[in-house]
Amino acid sequence: MITKIEVPQSFNVASALIDPNLEAGRGDKVAIYYLEQQITYAKMAEMVNRTGNVFKNLGVEMENRVLLLLFDCPEFFYGFYGAIKMGAVAIPVNTMLTPADYEYVFNDSRAKVLVVSAELLSQVEQIKGNLKYLKEIIVVGANKAGYHNFDDLAAAASPDLATAETSKDDAAYWLYSSGSTGAPKGTVHLHHDIFYCTFARNILNIGPDDITFSVGKLFFAYGLGNASYSPIQVGASTVLYPGRPLAEELFKVVQKYRPTLFFGVPTAYNNMLQIKDAEKIYDFSSVRLCTSSGEALPATLYHQWKERFNIEILDVLGSTEMGHTYIANRPGQVRPGSSGLIVPPYEAKAVDEAGQEVPRGEIGTLLVKGDSAAAYYWNKHEKTKQTILGEWVNTGDKCYQDEDGYWWPVGRNDDMLKVGGIWVSPLEVESALMEHPAVLESAVVGAADPEGLIKPLAFVALKVGYQPSDSLAQELQQYVKSKIAPYKYPRWVKFVDELPKTASGKIQRYRLRNSN
Repeated sequence: MITKIEVPQSFNVASALIDPNLEAGRGDKVAIYYLEQQITYAKMAEMVNRTGNVFKNLGVEMENRVLLLLFDCPEFFYGFYGAIKMGAVAIPVNTMLTPADYEYVFNDSRAKVLVVSAELLSQVEQIKGNLKYLKEIIVVGANKAGYHNFDDLAAAASPDLATAETSKDDAAYWLYSSGSTGAPKGTVHLHHDIFYCTFARNILNIGPDDITFSVGKLFFAYGLGNASYSPIQVGASTVLYPGRPLAEELFKVVQKYRPTLFFGVPTAYNNMLQIKDAEKIYDFSSVRLCTSSGEALPATLYHQWKERFNIEILDVLGSTEMGHTYIANRPGQVRPGSSGLIVPPYEAKAVDEAGQEVPRGEIGTLLVKGDSAAAYYWNKHEKTKQTILGEWVNTGDKCYQDEDGYWWPVGRNDDMLKVGGIWVSPLEVESALMEHPAVLESAVVGAADPEGLIKPLAFVALKVGYQPSDSLAQELQQYVKSKIAPYKYPRWVKFVDELPKTASGKIQRYRLRNSN
């Protein structure tokens, strides 16, 4: 169990992650499985160096920003670690945004260079004339007239790259928040932060023989840790899948590459469970542990998955601000519906509106302390002050801790409802709805009744074979009353084809509130 971490003052995280694998004789070991490619640690190290030199040759200097708008692919690794190794700042960008979103992120970051998957170039071209700082565009996967080709530039660049003289407190990478509560924020992480993300080592006991596969993509904090730096740090292998996380495709990837660690999200597990006899059709036996993040995993999904695949899902809690996971269930000690126990060496507490710690069993706002915390939000001083409270980070999550130390989520600060003067957790109502055989997924928000009082409103997507009707809505209301305190039942049920989500699978409740 890692509880004490020492990072020297002079430190470059790209070199600190990659070089030890070569020194340990893992040069010929597969680092990345991608489609039909098997990329060794030696090849990855070479391409990181070449890509760092590509950026230098294009005029990138220390502390300049480099944008990566890439599907999960080896070039993401080369661009991310190549930028960091030569002293620049890597910024992975969500591949599912709109051109208007890209215009905001590109101009907000003031990045000079963009590395983009060929399939996404048209999105950038729509707003190219509005980009104030971008000077060079490198295209991965195809030759595009008027743009640099990644393979050509890399082939012409030197395979030797001196590590920049960065300190542990230099900026290494930014992650833009996924925007579940509004406009994305540039979250600035430093070179030392990754080494304080201990979940994979402390809880999953990840080692060189593991192969990771993450449903969460590399541009998310969850995916970046799962599929990139956690396996690299111990000399393990990772599977990169560039496609959409459709249930059948996820099963096929697992069957083909035989990963041992599967990092999912609640929506993916739910969709995979909808495939009849999937456990008989696909071979999932290589996976020793599953994890879930993004939002709370309903206990119903945990039990259904365990029954069909005989594998535990460890529900965990993390954030962009903290870099990765800080609370997690343990193998063999899962409490379905909870987020688990604190991951050493992090600390956590729940506080009231005055900032005072509340007793165990009482709901409060979750604060977390750990050295992987972001330094600040770029160009958002007031928001930084609201979130980063000295050594503590305000997660915005409402939780309570039971007597055994397990943390139980009840919603976000802006999601909680007060009904008849009593707090109601949307997650609790949603979990009750999920137990009904007709419900595929649900989201609960507050809506005003004719007297202007706030009551629960449930948006419900149905499983195949069920049709919306007034009688089914009434049945669902009665069902919730039978499962939890009756005053918490949804006063209205609206049937929808699907729920609005961020690219990471988080339900965008603010959009549901605004649509009502």
